[in-house]
Amino acid sequence: MGLREKKKLETRARIRAAAAELFTRHGYGAATMRQIAGRAHVGLGTLFNYAADKRDLVFLIFNEELNAITDVALAAPRPGQALEAQLAAVFAVHYRWLAAKPALARILLQELTFYSSGKQAATFHGIRRRLIDGIEALVRRAQERKQIASAEESDLIARHIFFTYSASLRWWIAAPHPDPEAGIAELKRLLALQVSGLKARAPR
Repeated sequence: MGLREKKKLETRARIRAAAAELFTRHGYGAATMRQIAGRAHVGLGTLFNYAADKRDLVFLIFNEELNAITDVALAAPRPGQALEAQLAAVFAVHYRWLAAKPALARILLQELTFYSSGKQAATFHGIRRRLIDGIEALVRRAQERKQIASAEESDLIARHIFFTYSASLRWWIAAPHPDPEAGIAELKRLLALQVSGLKARAPR
């Protein structure tokens, strides 16, 4: 890696750290781009090279870690587990990760709604697509094993499961002191209800 590339990575790291610190300390609404640039020891113009606005900065903070966490999550399910156990294993990784930074997690979950443009948007949507594709692969295998019998396409079922996870995550993180194990336990109950509705039933 050349000197220029190293300098860019160092600048990016300083910006990420400064934004995370000021969002956590002052809140998303109160922190300004100018304050973040000053804390990162970069010019305002340099900051805008990395993020178009504060919302973009949120995803600059999270995308790198989220990409790595998604790798870990998709590798978590064990062959032979029931579908709901495999799904819980995937989502539990995200719960435990976000539990360590609840203030920033709340900002992330708030700002990702309708996040379709910005310097970090394509990266974020690619990560989310990988997660949903991973869920779909679990659903397809469950269909092949006749664990579920829904006639719907696997991609629609995967989105339905993802929507349950997303809503449950928001409900959980809104608590004053979100306990990851309690959140995971409740999500498991929701997933069990959801998967039971997909299973084959004996004809009456």
